Amino acid sequence: MNPNDVGAIRRYLLARQGCGMDVAYRVLGDAGAACAAEAAAVAGVLGGGVGPAAIGAPRRNERDIVMLTSPVVERKPGIRVTREPKPAEQASLFGEPAKKAGLDLSEYDLPKLDTLVSTCVRCRLAEGRTRTVFGSGDPHAKIIFIGEAPGREEDLQGLPFVGRAGQLLTKMLAAIGFSRDEVYITNILKCRPPNNREPQEDEMAACEPYLLRQLELINPVIICALGRIAAHGLLKKPTALSILRQGVHYYNDIPVVVVYHPAALLRNPNLKRDAWEDLKMVRKLYDEAIGEGA
Repeated sequence: MNPNDVGAIRRYLLARQGCGMDVAYRVLGDAGAACAAEAAAVAGVLGGGVGPAAIGAPRRNERDIVMLTSPVVERKPGIRVTREPKPAEQASLFGEPAKKAGLDLSEYDLPKLDTLVSTCVRCRLAEGRTRTVFGSGDPHAKIIFIGEAPGREEDLQGLPFVGRAGQLLTKMLAAIGFSRDEVYITNILKCRPPNNREPQEDEMAACEPYLLRQLELINPVIICALGRIAAHGLLKKPTALSILRQGVHYYNDIPVVVVYHPAALLRNPNLKRDAWEDLKMVRKLYDEAIGEGA
């Protein structure tokens, strides 16, 4: 990396900061001490609170500079960790203060919450559903898998991930040593959108209090977001899935790992190699979290 490149990087980062964006970066490749000095120079230009995510061993298929939109707070070998800043008020999953959600669910345990969800008419999806899909698995699980919404088979059976994508998810879990009975599986939406279209913002906001209460009750040590929409809903960032998959994020101090949705793997089997690397990271972080809590 030559001085001209560093100058261009400085200008780019300063422009992002000038627009009010958080900026973090890391330098990759074999540049060694020179890269470290250049990274320190960039950090000096940007000022406090911004610094290199990592400088060191190269990773396959990555550019020399990887940009993130959240500051990096800690690093474990081979894993980038980002912590999303918290708003002044406790935020909802989709950006509105929780107090505006309109539901006090503090007295509900999981069975009562499931019953409440089954009668929910908070959004238009109630009109076309067959059954609500609350969640399934171990209510004391230390890991929770969150997808975007039920599909056709889920709507018919009232259980999450029981169609073709669900069958693949079961195999994915088994590959890293989990059975479905050992984890908890749910979706952001509890009702199927028409024709499996993407969830709309008001629908996600209507379902949000239920998911928040599920997370409070289950209290997992790690969340696995299945796909782009689930990740965007949890992290409130429209970052590309390819970037989200590279790091560990946080929601309410719970680590969040983003992986491909099983349906994406059915559509594009070429993604399975990368998906396997994602799953190994999920298992590694789970084992570390359990070990630290022991």
